[in-house]
Amino acid sequence: MNFEQLLLYYRVRTVNNCKKMQQPTTTSLRAYAKINFGLHILRKRTDGYHDIETIFHRINIFDIVTVKRIDTERITIECTHPEIPKDNTNLCYKAADLFYSEIGHNKELRIIVEKNIPVGAGLGGGSSDAAAVLRACNMLYGYPLDDTALGRLSSRIGSDVPYFLQSGSAYATGRGEILDYFDLELPYWIVLVYPRIHIETKWAYQSYTPNRNVKDIDLKSLVRENITRPRSWVNTLRNDFEPVVFHEYPVVMRVKEALIKGGADFALMSGSGSSVFGLYQDESYAKEIAASLSASYDVWITPPFFKREPLISERKADA
Repeated sequence: MNFEQLLLYYRVRTVNNCKKMQQPTTTSLRAYAKINFGLHILRKRTDGYHDIETIFHRINIFDIVTVKRIDTERITIECTHPEIPKDNTNLCYKAADLFYSEIGHNKELRIIVEKNIPVGAGLGGGSSDAAAVLRACNMLYGYPLDDTALGRLSSRIGSDVPYFLQSGSAYATGRGEILDYFDLELPYWIVLVYPRIHIETKWAYQSYTPNRNVKDIDLKSLVRENITRPRSWVNTLRNDFEPVVFHEYPVVMRVKEALIKGGADFALMSGSGSSVFGLYQDESYAKEIAASLSASYDVWITPPFFKREPLISERKADA
């Protein structure tokens, strides 16, 4: 190596070291829950999944996902919820593992999940956490993957993981991974109730029996065109899992009835359950029913026109 080559070598190494020092080594993200405005099960596919139609919308309940680059060549999972697996079956682990395989890098990650979103509630908590890990990893390594690549990886983790990669509400078809994002400005207080019943999505699909008497509707148009008339959704906007879940778990139906009796203009179960949400124009009604139901269930309130705030903090290598 001659003098000029040696000089170039040290210049490149100095630049790379500076870039490494400037990149954060730790970041924390809020992983928000979602609710479903309508959920139509259209057909069973040849691959064993189901084609669905739904609208995803975020609410103000979130896990905090902290991702740290570490010196050991492994992925570790920590979680405040005792029932969450901490091995390679965890969706966050799968997200990190896929990311490292995609960029060809050694595994060197510690993932800490502060769990607030209830499990088995139809709120997409695990999927949201996995999407947060993908976004955090991409940031910590200098954004080596574009949105298309992240979307492709996310669809390999779970059907609704792709939704959580971007902001906004989305009309979802296919398995839930085909997304049409749009602004859904909800002028209502959203009261969400979790009756502390864990429902497996797999069980819900296996137990579902198609109803041939329901009419096809334009779900996206129905929601958007009647945003100021939520009572019009009562007889038109449906969740196909409700009959299955209500039959097996009558308490979920009673929660929905309590929300309506408490002044909700509209109420519906989210996802495959067991959470149920109600829309309230009157703040006092929303807070009153929330206080009443919180004696027996877990309850959250999302204010009108809610927007997520994803990034909490980041720390650089030299911090």
